[in-house]
Amino acid sequence: MELHQIRYFLAVCDTLNFTRAAGLCGVTQPALTRAVQRLEEEIGGLLFRREGKLTHLTDLGRLVRPHLVEVLQETETARTTARDFLRMKHAPVTVGVMCSIGPLRFMSFLNDFRQTSPGVELTLLEEVPAQLSVKLLAGEIDVAIMAQPQPFDERLAVKSLYGERYVVAFPMGHRFKEKETIDIADLAGESYLLRVNCEYRDHLRELCLARGFETRKVYGSEREDWIQTMVAAGLGVCFIPEYTATHPGVLTRPITEPEVIRDVSLVTMAGRQFSPPLARFFEAVSTYPWTTVRG
Repeated sequence: MELHQIRYFLAVCDTLNFTRAAGLCGVTQPALTRAVQRLEEEIGGLLFRREGKLTHLTDLGRLVRPHLVEVLQETETARTTARDFLRMKHAPVTVGVMCSIGPLRFMSFLNDFRQTSPGVELTLLEEVPAQLSVKLLAGEIDVAIMAQPQPFDERLAVKSLYGERYVVAFPMGHRFKEKETIDIADLAGESYLLRVNCEYRDHLRELCLARGFETRKVYGSEREDWIQTMVAAGLGVCFIPEYTATHPGVLTRPITEPEVIRDVSLVTMAGRQFSPPLARFFEAVSTYPWTTVRG
């Protein structure tokens, strides 16, 4: 069954005249008649009954007509959707973002991207890096923005966007306020607040162990706002990325000895051909001046 056969059939349904239907479809009457006959052969019965100059739908024709109308409508909808996608009109792109990247870091980029690519509809999904990799490999997201201390899966393509130091967050009045930088060893004996979704938490713990002490965890949470509220309340200190927006009452100092820097990267499936909207997003993210952005 071909689409032009359905169109010809529906044109005859509307006109009840093969000649007028052929004119509406821009074909000759014999060509239209042959197409309808082939459709009847495929369906297995007559769709029209001719009585002299009159043409009527058979019971079978009336039965299949709404189904063929639906087929044609769905086809046209699919064509329109595909056309809009390729022209980047109502074109969806799903972006995975690791939990430890705060929204303020991306506001200026999102605003710029909206101005230059209004037809690309971004959906941002927050996850930890391990799950973002899984979703990329499964095709559940188009691209991810993330960092991790260990190498990425070889099936993923990675493009660096910007580097970001880790800092120590502490409350007002803490002894760290008098320091310009903080050595990892300075955290020995401090009450420690664990950011559960931090992709560098194991790496940071190993750095502390290498200097002869274990962090003294008092609380842990997946929520960045809870951790920072606890810091401001004087319940402990924590490691956070440098560009994290801090709550009132929270101060930070960069870590030295050793300096800890994460490489925030744009990650996609290696070798996968980009759709036009994904290519537009990839280009915009890759060329955005991230190093001049703060917050």
